[in-house]
Amino acid sequence: MENVGVKDNYILVQRLKSAGCFIVCVLLALICLVPLYIMIMNATHGDAALRAQPLQFLPGGDLMTNIKNIAGGEFPQSPNFNVWLGYRNSLIIAGCTTILTVFFSALTSYGLTVYDFKIRDGAYTFILAVMMIPIQVTSTGFVKFMVGTLGLANSYIPLIIPAIAAPAVVFYMRQYMKSSFPLDIVEAARIDGSGEFRTFLTIAIPMCKPAIAVQAIFAFVQNWNNFYTQNMIIISNEKRFTMPIMIQSVLGQDKHPDLGAQYAAVALSVIPIIVIYLILSRFIVAGVALGGVKE
Repeated sequence: MENVGVKDNYILVQRLKSAGCFIVCVLLALICLVPLYIMIMNATHGDAALRAQPLQFLPGGDLMTNIKNIAGGEFPQSPNFNVWLGYRNSLIIAGCTTILTVFFSALTSYGLTVYDFKIRDGAYTFILAVMMIPIQVTSTGFVKFMVGTLGLANSYIPLIIPAIAAPAVVFYMRQYMKSSFPLDIVEAARIDGSGEFRTFLTIAIPMCKPAIAVQAIFAFVQNWNNFYTQNMIIISNEKRFTMPIMIQSVLGQDKHPDLGAQYAAVALSVIPIIVIYLILSRFIVAGVALGGVKE
């Protein structure tokens, strides 16, 4: 009887812990989703309605009017705002940088995890040290080299190629590989005659899909929202303007600001991020489910 009582108490404690974790997760989800929901609802209301009630929780009927008022209307918020041009430029930059960041970071992490060489620990320490240097510290030399020496002003190259060096992504990918990537499978592939690079492409990448998907989401969001490098350093040609630059031109409107148009502009800039998350989230869920099934 005593064993039955102890078992019942243990089950009760576990259920209380699960309920507490569930409540915390729900609260965190609401903290993340409620501002996004309010932004979308505000984008469907006009300027007058938003000035009367800044927070709207029900959809309105002024979404298309707000979109038209961004670049047109009586008081255009940004005459140079072109959503398709902004999408094109931002997708080129964010898409290419995400691919380069994830691929070369995974390759670097694979080398630091699989191979045992003398300077491995020193190389990893150096990579971590680079993480501590903010981009603002190196921006002067970066601009002088890219614009002054190479003449790459208003070019995609300075915004894409440097993305190969992503120490934070290397750090997270290496931590994932050290905990979830079995080195025995690499030895087995070598015995079967697989080349090193082929082993990385056909074995390491498929096994690291959850980590790659997570870092791809982070990299895409970071480069999509990269206003400092794009606007303040490299981009000045209107044909090269990305979404962050165009959004800033809308939000920086001091004369006759239209709140509805501003919310609509921000909502338009968020759509690709949501789409990328929905596409990659299935890899995260699949990886968690696969990791939970072990003998």
